[in-house]
Amino acid sequence: MPFINVKTNAAVSADKKESIKTALGQAITAIPGKSESWLMVGIEPETALWFKGSDAPAAMVEVSVFGSASASAYNALTAKVTAMLNSDLGIAPDRIYVKYSETPNWGWNGSNF
Repeated sequence: MPFINVKTNAAVSADKKESIKTALGQAITAIPGKSESWLMVGIEPETALWFKGSDAPAAMVEVSVFGSASASAYNALTAKVTAMLNSDLGIAPDRIYVKYSETPNWGWNGSNF
């Protein structure tokens, strides 16, 4: 039950949104037991976002997961996410933050897992 939300100050076309969604669906498998079949993705383009005092292209990626994962799994996912955003949107990896949140409680379909 992961959720990945991408906030960026870059413009994101409909084609790029689809490409990012697909790439995140593949990347989430870096976390054992996670797959696109339970992944929810949000993309917030053209957000007011400054990093290091500059409005040059940047992104804040928030990854929420049910349960937990190892540091190496998160590191692998961070590498995939930053490479993809660099390729698809031209955002330099050093202008991307990736934040991870773990929760033991996750609701869906009227109850919790």
